[in-house]
Amino acid sequence: MPKFVIEREVPGAGNLSDAELQKISQTSVEVLKALGPEIQWLQSYVTGDKVYCVYLAPNESLIREHAKRVGITADRISAVRRLIDPTTAE
Repeated sequence: MPKFVIEREVPGAGNLSDAELQKISQTSVEVLKALGPEIQWLQSYVTGDKVYCVYLAPNESLIREHAKRVGITADRISAVRRLIDPTTAE
């Protein structure tokens, strides 16, 4: 399954409370369930004004549909071509 990194502009994202992040996450999971097993949210990284999400999905359009239904942006969607880590240096 293709892997994607989604960049979302969310002003003040780093200042969201645990309760706010939980609510957003719950809404996202509900929409994912409705869309079916082809799309999976792996994790997200919250920074000052952005959220970077990692998803598995068959295509970019399904990720855009998820974002539309949740009511959040998907400003940039990038397909992961390769994965490297410290073991790549060995």
